[in-house]
Amino acid sequence: MRRLFWLALGATVGALVVRKVTKAAQAYSPSGMAQGLSGGLSELGEGLREMAEAVREGMGERETELRLALGIDTGMLPDGREMSPDQARALIEDPTSPRLK
Repeated sequence: MRRLFWLALGATVGALVVRKVTKAAQAYSPSGMAQGLSGGLSELGEGLREMAEAVREGMGERETELRLALGIDTGMLPDGREMSPDQARALIEDPTSPRLK
């Protein structure tokens, strides 16, 4: 009975080791490397798209603020507030200053 237990345990451990080695060898093969890179690049591309969208949105808001400050457009800021003459002057004098509050 003992021998049968150790034989079964050895066969199980051997099968697990072979499976791990095969998986590792496949991961380091050219096709496995390509699959790994494509998955990572996909996530990177998605992150870059999200960042670009946020930058575009911020640029649009800032452009609206500047257009109002310069008198090119009339109306309200994107969040529904009206820009005061002092805010417009400050924005014209230093367009890189922090956003209007």
